[in-house]
Amino acid sequence: MTISNDVLARLREAAGPNGWIDAPQEIEPYTLEQRGYYHGTCDLVVRPASVEAVSNIVKICADAGVSITPQSGNTGLMGGGVPDGGIVINLSRMNKIRDVDQLNFTMTAEAGCILADIQDAAQQNGCLFPLSLGAEGSCQIGGNISTNAGGVNVLQYGNTRELVLGLEVVLPDGRIWNGLRGLRKDNTGYDLKQIFIGAEGTLGIITAAVLKLFPFSKSKETAMAAGQSPKEMLALFSAIRDLFGENLTAFEIIPRVAVELVAKHIPDTADPFDESYPFYALIELSSARHNEDLREALEEALGQALEDEVIDNAVVATSEAQAMQLWRIRETVPEAEKLEGASIKHDVSVPVSKVAAFLEHAGDIVQGVVSGARLVSFGHLGDGNIHFNISQPEGMDPAEFLKHRHNISTQVLDLVVSMGGSFSAEHGIGRQKRKELSHYKAGVEIDLMQTIKSALDPSRIMNPGKIVDDQK
Repeated sequence: MTISNDVLARLREAAGPNGWIDAPQEIEPYTLEQRGYYHGTCDLVVRPASVEAVSNIVKICADAGVSITPQSGNTGLMGGGVPDGGIVINLSRMNKIRDVDQLNFTMTAEAGCILADIQDAAQQNGCLFPLSLGAEGSCQIGGNISTNAGGVNVLQYGNTRELVLGLEVVLPDGRIWNGLRGLRKDNTGYDLKQIFIGAEGTLGIITAAVLKLFPFSKSKETAMAAGQSPKEMLALFSAIRDLFGENLTAFEIIPRVAVELVAKHIPDTADPFDESYPFYALIELSSARHNEDLREALEEALGQALEDEVIDNAVVATSEAQAMQLWRIRETVPEAEKLEGASIKHDVSVPVSKVAAFLEHAGDIVQGVVSGARLVSFGHLGDGNIHFNISQPEGMDPAEFLKHRHNISTQVLDLVVSMGGSFSAEHGIGRQKRKELSHYKAGVEIDLMQTIKSALDPSRIMNPGKIVDDQK
């Protein structure tokens, strides 16, 4: 649809000075997915600085039938922020932290606030905002909420959904819903905020949120353990969880091949052990108490695991710098994969009790299709979310390897669903996984989603082509 000059002029006026971009070369970054998988188009990028401006822009689009792609940091991996015509409403100028209530343990932040800045603001007020993920230096909280982001601390604090108490949302007709309530208990009908969390901007535009804060961690210990198989790592997780309960913040699994790729491609990284092992577990414990002696208890627990032959080796970080080095191994796996060559990636989850069985059977599937493929299966063992990635066999042509993408992915996702798992654990649906959604979700679930979409956005102008849009 071509947008008339009159409508474009009204949109520019509503966005205000310095609030719009229409030069093609300047629009380009707003139309690209960060990995280059998707390249969209739009006629105008507006960057409003207030919720009132967002409301006015949406009203103009609703009247003119102009499609809208809401966008925050544009760091998503599923193409959910890539426009398909119309305009982009980028929220990066709405970046104010409106309030921090230390006694209520809440923060009210606008959608364009960078996640790392929110973490820092919480810490400056003696609090913790626990959402943490690789893109936290550039992703924005509106996008985190719209995709229900996960990250490394889900084990203790839950997904983003569990960290949001209230929302401010501009609806598809331009009305503003002010649900910015910092209440732990509010039993007054439907919990409307949950409709918009994880909806990827298809039902409205999140412009601000009341976030749940926690006591800042005053004691923290990090360790890495090594063993022979996911089954052993799962046994170690069970033992650590039983001993430490809520003090267990993160438990990540990393295969040897991932450590090797990181050491090969990422400067100043190395295997923390003199001997290599098939699998590694990265463990983090934390406490809000100064005098919590986590180190001694963790060393004792790992020692017992060594004695019981659950693991083969372990190291506990003796400084914050060493802890950061251990985390750097985990956090740079995706970058190392990219530098190594072609890869086929899956963001899946299964019940924690089935992770080891999934990795074994999925590995057999992959080797049956492409012998010698390298299984870079890493991620959040503690909550069952595994990034089941496959790197090309050494020496194989990348294009030839990628020809197997559909065959491998179909079989792997069929296995995931058969084990009671999810084909999208924390990255969302966006453009990329719409076919999987319609294939794996029950018809009644798709119908309910379509009903909600049609009720809130009957003209279907909000983020077209994402999630259930175009499924009928």
